[in-house]
Amino acid sequence: MAIPELPSPDGLVLRPFRGVRFAVDDLAAVTSPPYDLISREDVQTLLDAHPNNVVRLILPGSDQHRYAEARETMLSWLASGVLATDDLPALYVYEQSGPGVLLRGLIGDLGLSDPGKRIVLPHENVMPGTVADRLALMRTTESNLEPIFLLYDGDGGFTSRLIADVTTTRRPAVDVLTDDGIAHRLWALTDQEELDGVAAELYGRQALIADGHHRYATYLALQREYHAEGRGPGPWDFGLALLVDSTAYPPDLKAIHRVIPGLPLQEAAARAKGAWQVHDFAHVEEALEALASATGPAFVLAGNGPSHLLTDPDPVQVEHAMPAARSARWKSLVTSVLSEFLLPKVWGIQDDERSVLIVHHDPAIAVRMARRESGTAVIVRPLNVEDVLAIAAEGERVPRKSTSFGPKPRTGLILRTFATG
Repeated sequence: MAIPELPSPDGLVLRPFRGVRFAVDDLAAVTSPPYDLISREDVQTLLDAHPNNVVRLILPGSDQHRYAEARETMLSWLASGVLATDDLPALYVYEQSGPGVLLRGLIGDLGLSDPGKRIVLPHENVMPGTVADRLALMRTTESNLEPIFLLYDGDGGFTSRLIADVTTTRRPAVDVLTDDGIAHRLWALTDQEELDGVAAELYGRQALIADGHHRYATYLALQREYHAEGRGPGPWDFGLALLVDSTAYPPDLKAIHRVIPGLPLQEAAARAKGAWQVHDFAHVEEALEALASATGPAFVLAGNGPSHLLTDPDPVQVEHAMPAARSARWKSLVTSVLSEFLLPKVWGIQDDERSVLIVHHDPAIAVRMARRESGTAVIVRPLNVEDVLAIAAEGERVPRKSTSFGPKPRTGLILRTFATG
């Protein structure tokens, strides 16, 4: 049986949709960080914060019935009025502000495009297990529970001017302060002339996926699945997305660290000495200071005992480990050296979800986890934004979990269901 051709726009499409929003008194208490930033300890804290916290939908548990439970929870909240659907389709202006933080963009239905058209540009590889998990949740709930985060070059055009006007002159539909001190506001754009202006400007643009590669891969997988079943065009041809003009609101790119359970720190350092310069430090803080000023590929190894700074890897060994087809820029990335050389060649470890744990942003959390797991924390410097953009523009993808663009949208402010999309 031939697979039907999928609907695919020839330009960037962000269409209005009827948002689903919490109708509770304490809106902050039902929101959460994105699912992949929530630790096991955080889950319980969020559950305790409010009986209707969105974590019950995005991370519904660990047993075989968890996806069905998420669906039943969502249907119950819709029936009881905990969740309510907006009357009119809208694009939603989203603002996130706080000390050192200002992000503004549009949340809407992103038209899913053929990757070959290079309208939506991924820059990072994904792991099949995570996609399978998100696909099962999305298929069962028939909803997009949190937006992916896209960047585009708006160059101060109509959309950017409209967002600036809306956020400074109009009353928001949502105005909430979360416990991290960040204010989140939403405005619904329903004026047809404004919507048409946005649509016309965006159609000729490209967008880079800053955050949400696994969710975007899930959007595409579900679209293919539903069309193979003969469902035809529908809400599965779109996915919830936040689109931000990177010229007006430059992103913050942070590091993602690794923890290798069961690899003792001193063994990790000893095995690295055949390929790296290994510098010893009594305190991890000293090693991190040295990492900040190091040139070329460098990592801090930390856990139980003295810390170590790895610098100046053997260039012959590194080059031999790198895939021949990759560009010189890709080979120079610290995460490429980590995933292609340090992990598999030096330590004999496969870079997968079971062998390598992920910690976003905070080295201290990675060190604590390494000590708890009797393993090694690998502290990584953030990549350069220009390198990521250039690699994506050439059609390459950086290794998995190489980038953490921010500030990330808060989960639970607005949802999208297929029934209303």
